[in-house]
Amino acid sequence: MPLKKSKGNMYNWVSHVHSHLAGRCIHQCSYCYVQVAEKRNPSGRYAGPTRLIEKEFKVNYGEGKTIFIEHMNDLLAVDIPNDWIRSIINHTLVYPRNTYVFQTKNPMRYYNFLELLPHDAILGTTIESNRIYPGLSKAPVPRERTLAMIGLPDKFKKFLTIEPVLQFDVEILGRWISDIRPDFLNLGADSKGFGLPEPTVEKIMELTNWLKEEGIELREKHNLQRLLKE
Repeated sequence: MPLKKSKGNMYNWVSHVHSHLAGRCIHQCSYCYVQVAEKRNPSGRYAGPTRLIEKEFKVNYGEGKTIFIEHMNDLLAVDIPNDWIRSIINHTLVYPRNTYVFQTKNPMRYYNFLELLPHDAILGTTIESNRIYPGLSKAPVPRERTLAMIGLPDKFKKFLTIEPVLQFDVEILGRWISDIRPDFLNLGADSKGFGLPEPTVEKIMELTNWLKEEGIELREKHNLQRLLKE
């Protein structure tokens, strides 16, 4: 897969995306857009066991880009071997004049690679809610993800994504966000019509007001407008 420009429902602050991994993510999130795409247009790339595509290491990243690494899988999932992760990070180090974005639902594993990651990497995680929804995902529970993000070194920029946003408790989720102190937060809704338990407009506004009071930059994704109009 060549280096691709970011498009669709991807973050508008990311210019390009690239993936070295194939196979189905072990987290098996029920709302995963990758698996939806694989079912609609089977390619085989995102089916079966996770595997490394060696030819992807030949992709030239150039310079002046903001590149989301492994946007189609989870680089730090427990089944990804350490040597694969090191090889992928090393690929980014060959092209230091870019900003690299890493996002995982297993942020505890960031700590194993802090000395190798690009110094200006942007590290993130997803937290759909403070509540636990059985069957939603096999990833570590949201509280574990939160605690891992809190302790990351200040030298890295941190971001938090709440997407798809599910019913939550404002004071609890707000405190979690305040403890993480992300440089910015992405907020988005279910884009694929999975019928997830979504919050009311009032709850979303309470959360956005909390973020404003805490001085945390909110980056709304366009799919959030559906909830705000309901």
